[in-house]
Amino acid sequence: MLRTRTLLLATLTPLFAAGLAAQADPDKAEAGGGTLPTGWNARTERNAALDNVKFVIMGDGVHVTVGPAAIYWRSADTASGSYHTVATFTQTKAPAHPEAYGLIIGGKGLADSTQSYTYFLVRTRGDTGEFSIRRRSGYANRPTAVVEWTANPAVKGANAAGQATNELSILVQGGKVKFMVNGKEVYTANAADADAQGIVGIRVNHNLDVHVGGFAVHRM
Repeated sequence: MLRTRTLLLATLTPLFAAGLAAQADPDKAEAGGGTLPTGWNARTERNAALDNVKFVIMGDGVHVTVGPAAIYWRSADTASGSYHTVATFTQTKAPAHPEAYGLIIGGKGLADSTQSYTYFLVRTRGDTGEFSIRRRSGYANRPTAVVEWTANPAVKGANAAGQATNELSILVQGGKVKFMVNGKEVYTANAADADAQGIVGIRVNHNLDVHVGGFAVHRM
């Protein structure tokens, strides 16, 4: 009986900790949210209300101020064959804890339950920068890590004000997918494994304020 209780406690402890973390840092409310620029679409995590997503055209790109994590895309940004996508992400404020943002590729069924895509994200831990690559298959399913969070000197960490700017790019060519940060390759995958054919877009995780400049898809 004691062993059973011990195993049950070990199983429940991570879930309890995750619940406490969610309560400590819930999705924040965001005034002025709920609408998107013409041509843009969004899908939040856990079907959270779009009311707390503020996504606006600003300067050379878009500015994202959010409560819930979400992906953003335009149907015109569908890519097949060889292509190169790039964007510069500026974290403008320090989050309560490390949160990530970056590019998605290979998007399919983004608005429904069959949603799938590969995403390439960066985040900061003080002056250290990290990247991760994951694949989602099914809206309700947990993503699968291709590369777990990994520190890399190519990813710039935040300054004293919590601000950080990183250019992310993905090159799909010759059966390979190259993931680059600030022009430096951090990982290469086989194109078949990365599922790179489909919609290209942006992902910003929760409670972040991020400017995305120069987002583009260059078909080759």
